This record gives sequence, C-alpha cells and structure tokens, in this order.
Amino acid sequence: MSSARHFAIAVCIALLLAGTLHASPAVTEQIRVDASASTTPFPHFWEQMLGSGRASLALRDDYRKDLDAVHQATGVGYIRFHGILDHDVGLVQRDAQGKISYNFSYVDQIYDGLLEHGFKPFVELGFMPPELTSDPNALHPFWYHPNIAPPKDYAEWDAMIGVLAKHLVERYGIDEVASWYFEVWNEPNIGFWAGTPPQATYFTLYDHTVRALKAVSPRIRVGGPSTAQAAWATEFLAHTHKNNVPVDFVSTHVYGDDTADNVFHTNEKIPRADMVCRSVDKVHKEIAASPYPHLPLVFSEYNASYANLPNVTDTVFMGPWLANTIRECAGKVEIMSYWSFSDVFEEQGVVRNPFYGGFGLIAADRIPKPAFNAFSMLHKLGDKRLAVDSDSALVTRRDDGSVVIALWNYAPPVGDTASYTPGVPAGTPKHFSIDVQHLPASAHATVWRVDATHGNAVAPFDRMGRPDFPSRKQIVELRKAGELAAPESMAVSNGKFELTVPVQGLVVVVIR
Repeated sequence: MSSARHFAIAVCIALLLAGTLHASPAVTEQIRVDASASTTPFPHFWEQMLGSGRASLALRDDYRKDLDAVHQATGVGYIRFHGILDHDVGLVQRDAQGKISYNFSYVDQIYDGLLEHGFKPFVELGFMPPELTSDPNALHPFWYHPNIAPPKDYAEWDAMIGVLAKHLVERYGIDEVASWYFEVWNEPNIGFWAGTPPQATYFTLYDHTVRALKAVSPRIRVGGPSTAQAAWATEFLAHTHKNNVPVDFVSTHVYGDDTADNVFHTNEKIPRADMVCRSVDKVHKEIAASPYPHLPLVFSEYNASYANLPNVTDTVFMGPWLANTIRECAGKVEIMSYWSFSDVFEEQGVVRNPFYGGFGLIAADRIPKPAFNAFSMLHKLGDKRLAVDSDSALVTRRDDGSVVIALWNYAPPVGDTASYTPGVPAGTPKHFSIDVQHLPASAHATVWRVDATHGNAVAPFDRMGRPDFPSRKQIVELRKAGELAAPESMAVSNGKFELTVPVQGLVVVVIR
C-alpha cells in the first residue's frame, strides 16, 4: 500500500474517531455514582508484575531503560522471564572429567540490575541447562532454542537448585529472597516440557525443585504448575496434597485468543474481551474447591493475543481491552502479569519492525505503545472500588478522597490476522453523562485519554509507510507521538459532567 494511501486512511480514521465526521451518532450511557458510598477493596493486581524476554536480555541497556519507563509510569514490582538456567546465562559448567561447577556472574548481574531499577525477581526456574539434560536434541523452536528435556540425573538438578538458592540467600539475604516468587518451569502442558507423560513427569520436577529450595529455607516461596491455557490446577493441587509437597501459590497462563476447546473443553465461541477473565474465574473456583482454598492465584502470563497480531497488541484496542479485563477479573486473582513490558524480545528472532504485533508495552527503539499509556492511566485508579452499573466503567476512590473513573468504548480489533491494514473499527462513539453525588462544590476534573488521536504512535508510523528500520529522526517523532497526551481540565457542575469516548478509546477522569 502506498504512503499516500496510508496517510489518507489514517486521516479519515482520526477524523471519524474524533467525532468530526458524523457518519455514526454517539450512543449515550448514564453513569451515576455516590462518592460517599461504602467501597470494596481494589488492590492493583494488574500492575504487580510484568513479563519480559529471556533472562540474558536483562543485561542490555535498552531493556533497562524500558524498565525505568515502566517503573516510573506504573510502579510495577516484579519482573518474570524465561531462561535463567539457559546456556547463555552460564550458570552450569561441566569439565572434561564430568565435574560440575557453577558461575554466578550473569545471574548476579541480572538480578542486581532488577533490584537496582526498583524491581524484584519472579524467578521462573527454566529451562534445562545443556550440561544436565537427558536429551541434547530436545530444543524448543524459539529463536534461541532452549532445552526442554528433564534432567538426566535428578541428583544433579537438586544440587544445582540448592546451590542457586543458597547463593541468592547469601548475596541478598533471606528477608529479601523470601519476598520473591519461585515458579517451577514454564507451560509444561504445551510443548515446553519434553517429559513423558507430561503431567506426571512435571510433577516429579516440581517435587524435586520445591524440596531443594525449601531445604535452603522454608521461607522461600514456591509454586506452579505454570501451565498454558489455565490447565492442571486441580490435578496439581491434588498431587501436592496427596504427597505432602509444599506449595505456596498457583500459577498459570491464558491469552485472549486461546480457544474454549483448549481452556474449557467446550465448543463455545468466547470473545477476546472475556476469555482471560473467564479463565481466571475457572482457576479461582478450582482453588476454592481444593484442599488449599486460600492459596494465592497468580496468572504469570496473559495478554489479548499470543499470536503477534499488529492490529491487537500494537493498537489503541488495548486500552479498552485492559480496562475491561481489570473490571472483570477484580477480586479473583492476586497477581496478573501482562506479557510483556518491552519488545526487547527475541522469541521469534531479532525484531526488525517496531510495530510487528509484539507483546511489549514499549516497542523497539523505546517507542511507547497505546497499551503503555493505558497502564499509566489506569495506575491513577484508587484502591477502593465504588459500585457502578456499567460494563464500560470502573469507579474508585483514593485515600485523599479523589474519585477516579475509567471509561471506555470497547470494539473488537479491525480484522483478526497477523497482517496489519489500517481501518475503522466497527462501532460508534460513546457519550457518557456522569453524575457523581456528594462531591464538594469545589470539585474539578482532570481527563487523560488514549485513542486514535491521543498517545498513539501507530498513526504516524502508518503515515511513514511502516518502515522496518525507522530513521533516527523518525524514531524521535514516534516517541513523541507515543507519549501520554497532556490532560484536559473539565468543569464539574453539581457533580455532573459529560464527555465522549471514540471507538476503542479509554478515558481516565480524576475528580479532586
């Protein structure tokens, strides 16, 4: 497609979504809230942890700069990544006589870096060091080809886990390490684990790992099964209970385009908007029905798509999708970890285009995506929730008495393929008429937006013709366009005000 055609389409999108083309009238929704009403707790479970590319990428300067940007915008506390045991981190070495030794140089640099940038590790223990593997040819198809076989000798695996845990406690102190999470492996149910049969051999791996960790200190926090598609929670907890194996939390994953067949074993067509929280509800209930009804639930990976769809994870669609996911999942999960915080990422190879549908909140070249701005805006929500009768709103109260309202206009992404073509999403602008009772007369509102014309670097990228390798000048322009737009002031009269949200737009209003 020509650059001129890209530009024309982009301009039409911007005009339509801004409401200056009047092909579709706005739909009006009434939002009524009592600012003095009783509240329910609303912990920020969605910004406790974020995922990232493999462990060795944490040594890169651009990775750490993206860490700083995320920390400043959201205050996220934990980072999770694959590969701390992989060959490129260099923990395990075996000499010609078969003797094993350990090198903690990169492990220390990786974890020191996280801590120095304000994060704690969520330690995913994987994959198999080649020196310990039972099958050198059991390589996952990721670009960096981690080994996914069980250990050849569990005595060697146990020794490595124990030495690693002891080293971490000696370096950082048990009080610090006890505040981390240790998760055994990654997605053993869908091809990241070559043990056969997968479930039984994973349980063996878990048993050995947790016992080796707890032998160093019972305070070390360990969990699993770290499955894809919200699987195995019931079987995992039955196993740990029957065999008296320690477990401190349940972890699993799901994505918006996982299928009902894979997650629920049904023939339903579950929309992308609902799949994640339907899955959270499923595992939440499974834990409640288990011998451990109060174990914390951690969704250590989730996103709207696992498939690198530029029309999904790169676009303003993510603002309403994230807000609705938070609304639906609240109260059912302790931590949800968006995968991932940055497109400093190499699972499919070296990134060659900043908007290829990567998982990150920040695109290559440190360009903020709309999802990054959505996280930044939703961080403003309070930690007490006020009731509201709407599937397009969240209303909260802060300790200082401010009322914070998130409003959105959800519409499915344009198309559903990996190829990105600019287009207008189906739907109409949504007009909100807000009435907040029991506000002081002096109340005023500040409004933040992310939509097609606010905080959206994809629009100028389309106008540039979507170059694989933007020039330095273009990168500066894209970073500027991707910044969170300056807030607007809005008058509040007797607790009432009105605003319009374009299709796939998200608005956060802070009323002081």
